[in-house]
Amino acid sequence: MNNQKKETLIPRELIYPFLLVTILFPMWGFAADITNPLVAAFSRIFLISNFEGALIQFCFYGGYCAMAIPAAIFIRKHSYKSGIMMGLGLYASGALLFIPSAWIADFYPFLISYFIMTCGLSFLETSAGPYILSMGDPKRATQRLNLAQSFYPIGSLIGMFTAKNYIQVKLNDADTATRKVLFETNPEQFKSIQLSDLDVVSSPYIFIGGLLVVLIVIYYLSKMPHHFDSKTPLNIKATLKRLKANPRFKERVVAQFCYVGAEVMCWTFIIHYGVRVFMNEGMTEKEAEQIALQYNIYAMITFGICRFLFTYLLNYIKSGQLLKIVALTAISFTLSLILIDGRWGIYSFIGISGCLSMMWPTIFGSALTGMKSDSKIASAGMIVVIGGGSLLPPLQGKLIDIGNTTGQLWGIPAVNASFILVLLCFMVIAIYGYRLQKVHEPKFDATGELPKEAQE
Repeated sequence: MNNQKKETLIPRELIYPFLLVTILFPMWGFAADITNPLVAAFSRIFLISNFEGALIQFCFYGGYCAMAIPAAIFIRKHSYKSGIMMGLGLYASGALLFIPSAWIADFYPFLISYFIMTCGLSFLETSAGPYILSMGDPKRATQRLNLAQSFYPIGSLIGMFTAKNYIQVKLNDADTATRKVLFETNPEQFKSIQLSDLDVVSSPYIFIGGLLVVLIVIYYLSKMPHHFDSKTPLNIKATLKRLKANPRFKERVVAQFCYVGAEVMCWTFIIHYGVRVFMNEGMTEKEAEQIALQYNIYAMITFGICRFLFTYLLNYIKSGQLLKIVALTAISFTLSLILIDGRWGIYSFIGISGCLSMMWPTIFGSALTGMKSDSKIASAGMIVVIGGGSLLPPLQGKLIDIGNTTGQLWGIPAVNASFILVLLCFMVIAIYGYRLQKVHEPKFDATGELPKEAQE
């Protein structure tokens, strides 16, 4: 009877806290996937380069990097609940700052808004990951996190749907070339179009800011368990020293850096990829963006279905083995996207999205398994490497800008060639999956805990 209780995925008394934390996952899914399509839109609105447009992702994911360690310290000193409420507050503040940013009508205030918003998301992810992992049997922690992460695509789909149906269709039809002419010949008309477009872009963020305020009230009124001994003194220097000496953790950090970079590059530049493909078929720039975003939605649906599928498969296949298989499959799809031009590249992207679905929770969960008192700082370390999402997209944008002078890079279309960065990331993840399977697969004792030597 006791063994059966230990094997329960979520203990009955923790179902409500689990659900309350799980609803956070769609919240940052929404933020990420309403933002990804807007990189191209902001580039057109402000007449900036692909590199400058990708600074949105630099600031968006840079907020994760900057706030993760402070968030972990805050959570450790107070509670998961306090960390979640702080995160929701910062998220709401950044979203509501879109109001003055739209009034100012300058690109850089939007970057500040994104940065503050994702400082809040950093608090949320630093709290939610280890909290979910702690809610039950350690042997099923990775599966439990995969289950919670399975609801992330719901928020992502809402974000993409909002971007397509409440932003893209309402933006002015003037393409980049027309706007450049207006900027030179009729600045007043250009400014009027720009202000109108910025109001359209800002509206969903303002709405989500108000919704987050309501969610803060719900959390304030709800009782949430601590799940760690707050009386244990926090020694950051000693914790960081232990993590630095832990080869398992360091490998996971590298793998997570590559995963986040690959995911953000895919979700950001598939719009550019699709626009080029569909404009070659005779569509206007705006029509091409609309169709590309529709395929982006198909890709996220595939992402969501595959996440539930992989969560189920983890009952039968060890996480390292499954991660290796999925990464190798992603490599084949990425090669197809790079080398085979046209709509087939879009279909390959949909396949890549299915592969991406199980990578984050599997790498994250394997990194924190057995960390115990170090899990908060370890979680923050894994959130810091979301910086991969801030560093690699501008680099990919720069490759596209370089190739756009001739239309090609290394003999293939510039946008296609830029996905070689994604290919390299998946190669690293495949190696990590192999090592997780052969070297680092956690081995629990009869009590469901990792042996002491496996935690070091």
